[in-house]
Amino acid sequence: MVGRGMAQHDWSGRRREFLRSGAALIALTALPARSLFAQTPAKVLIVPFSDTGARQQPVELPKVMLTEAEWKAKLSPQSYDITREAWTERPFTGALLEEHRKGIFRCICCDTALFSSDAKFDSGTGWPSFCEPIAKENVVETRDSTLGMVRVAVSCARCDAHLGHVFDDGPKPTGLRYCMNSVALHFSPIVSA
Repeated sequence: MVGRGMAQHDWSGRRREFLRSGAALIALTALPARSLFAQTPAKVLIVPFSDTGARQQPVELPKVMLTEAEWKAKLSPQSYDITREAWTERPFTGALLEEHRKGIFRCICCDTALFSSDAKFDSGTGWPSFCEPIAKENVVETRDSTLGMVRVAVSCARCDAHLGHVFDDGPKPTGLRYCMNSVALHFSPIVSA
């Protein structure tokens, strides 16, 4: 009898533990996903570039995730509309269209290096154009079927800022035209070493 009672008591404890863990699981699934992961933001592999333009070793960095209010406080209204709402600036109006100095074009939202002046060319389209990103790891390309057409949207890998679109009508050697919005970028001239 003693052995039987102990076994029954042992099963009772396990059942209570199971029920508690099941209740905990149900409670976790009821929470919004953002609150579950707010303490540990996703990480992304980025290739940093120094102020002299030197490519550095890839590093894993946390994604930059701000609230809508925080982005609005950080950015100009036009930069917010383009980078966070995926709008497009009017052609031939961007301040970086005529930027021809040697340097790096960085994300206006998080400062990630995106394009080099060495890859910039005059596409005649009215937006700063590049034949390739400074590092493939630093940008994300996704299918965009808005406006009744299929295009490839380009975003910053670190903060998901909408930058523009990429087309296959660019110059050699890539044949690509990364057509970017000026207000999604800021220019950092190369500092002599």
